[in-house]
Amino acid sequence: MNRFAILIVSIGSALFAQDQPPRSLNDALLEKMTGKWTLTGTLLKQNATHCVTAKWVLNHQFLEIHEKDAAAQPAYEAIVLVGWDGVSERYVAHWIDIFGGRTSETIGYGIRSGDRIEFRLEYPDGPFLTTFHWSPEHGEWQWLMRTKNKSGQWEEFGNMNLARQAGTRPDESN
Repeated sequence: MNRFAILIVSIGSALFAQDQPPRSLNDALLEKMTGKWTLTGTLLKQNATHCVTAKWVLNHQFLEIHEKDAAAQPAYEAIVLVGWDGVSERYVAHWIDIFGGRTSETIGYGIRSGDRIEFRLEYPDGPFLTTFHWSPEHGEWQWLMRTKNKSGQWEEFGNMNLARQAGTRPDESN
């Protein structure tokens, strides 16, 4: 057997010997975000409308949120993967968007309080908070985004409402 074949067999054996993936993430709050949505509100004090699709991916370990500006020439698009770290007992968010690799290096960590999950992302240009708040009375989400200004004060970056697209059901995410 040549060295390459031995290497391949060794790597394959090591991978097979590792623990199997954890059971599916079953999170009742995140489950409420699955489906097709319209996101409206303000970003940087400007009116904005985005289309959002959320579905479970990767062995039901992550909720994939695909957000895209509804304009003909999209100004913003992101894919967010939200999962759970059972060891540190907190959510994780991989926020990948049109701003490229530098800002995508940042992993957000989230803490749940009731129907809210607040994610903190430590971007190269400063901290950023994104809070997902579920409103059971309205069947909608609020996304509140805040950033620190140059004087160190928190200020609103965006305040958006996520409403289910008319005629869709929670399981319609494709």
